[in-house]
Amino acid sequence: MEHLILVLYALPIFYFLFLVWKWVDAKRDQECYILDYQLYKPTDDRMLNTEFCGEVIKRTKSLGLLEYQFLLKAIVSSGVGEQTYAPRIMFSGREDNPTLQDAISEMEEFFLDSISKLLARSGISPSQIDVLVVNVSMFSAVPSLAARIINRYKLRDDTKVFNLTGMGCSASLISVDIVRYLFKSYKNLNALVVTSESLSPNWYSGNDRSMILANCLFRSGGCAILLTNKRAMKHKAMFKLKCLVRTHNGARDDSYGCCIQKEDEQGRLGFYLGKTLPKAATRAFVDNLRVIAPKILPMRELLRFLVVSFARKMSHSSNKSTAGGTKTILNFKTGVNHFCIHTGGKAVIDGIGVSLDLTEYDLEPARMTLHRFGNTSASSLWYVLGYMEAKKRLKKGNTVLMISFGAGFKCNSCMWEVVRDLQSNGNVWNDFIDAYPPESLTNPFMEKYGWINQEDLSTFKIPDQ
Repeated sequence: MEHLILVLYALPIFYFLFLVWKWVDAKRDQECYILDYQLYKPTDDRMLNTEFCGEVIKRTKSLGLLEYQFLLKAIVSSGVGEQTYAPRIMFSGREDNPTLQDAISEMEEFFLDSISKLLARSGISPSQIDVLVVNVSMFSAVPSLAARIINRYKLRDDTKVFNLTGMGCSASLISVDIVRYLFKSYKNLNALVVTSESLSPNWYSGNDRSMILANCLFRSGGCAILLTNKRAMKHKAMFKLKCLVRTHNGARDDSYGCCIQKEDEQGRLGFYLGKTLPKAATRAFVDNLRVIAPKILPMRELLRFLVVSFARKMSHSSNKSTAGGTKTILNFKTGVNHFCIHTGGKAVIDGIGVSLDLTEYDLEPARMTLHRFGNTSASSLWYVLGYMEAKKRLKKGNTVLMISFGAGFKCNSCMWEVVRDLQSNGNVWNDFIDAYPPESLTNPFMEKYGWINQEDLSTFKIPDQ
């Protein structure tokens, strides 16, 4: 009888332990790992320099002296260097008259290079891809770009496919988030994320300053990323996703309209960057940090934040004239080893650096990526990550915080844990990483075109075409 009572008492305990074990085991199958990623380096015949950029600007017949002066200032202060890449349409002088095939060819050149290299290096065959997510914001074709990849690589007919457009520069983390949720519902999956931007059909040939600016920053690039939730593949992984937070302030009219594709007064299509953009970006950034901070920072830092915040509030209430600082009170370095910042421009990098109280060492990967590759839209984050890898900064156990911004207006962020020491295998930075950072980031545009600032508006003539 005593044994029976003991068994009756033990059964619920064992059942509870079984449920706990089952829950823990299921969670292990829901992890999101990056197996490998391949950055795209276009061929050298697509490389931009000061001389060629000047030729492209002179081809834009709608520009006058004031626009030339504005462009000179924008390019010199952009942080973009001499070795970025543009689509082939720019080199044939047809940027004003793009065709559908121009846009498709630009994307297929990237697909064939990066996806092929990624699959070959990882040993994963196309038939083993269970999920495909493609994000190219400013180009939508029929069949979709995702369908073109499926056709080229002969993926299975039951592959789960997502083709994202219009999601802006933060779209690659949206793609990762889609994969993350699928990994929670299905075991033993391999996912391929393809992120890029189509520039061929999106050159702005007008003279609206708010739309010219996009021409100065955006460059060709892309990245293919292979992810898995297979436990057996854990030892091959590079990174493990710890958390991901998406913030969308599109309900606010000023945020929604600050970064938008539209036509100017002459009917020329372009990408508009409004004066409210910095404010919208700051608001989205703060909202995003408010959510992700408790997920990535240690408890001692959160407690310190509460104490300091309370002290400041009390001090402010007793002294109304006290001005608030621009820096966050939180010390993100207590939970983050590396900061992977979207290369939206020099002002974006500087702003995040001030807000998070980062050093030049922390900002170096983003600055060098902007200088070498420009703003490659949603793929920018992965070039920054590649720089860290090529510099051998990423050690086992390190954490990497990714921060990106995009039209809508959105701020998306996530944190990765480095699973093993990384040796930079197949990284596009490898061939020239020893030259970075260069001694100077001075842009030669001022030296070559500085005479524009001394021109007289009444006598200025557009240079010969």
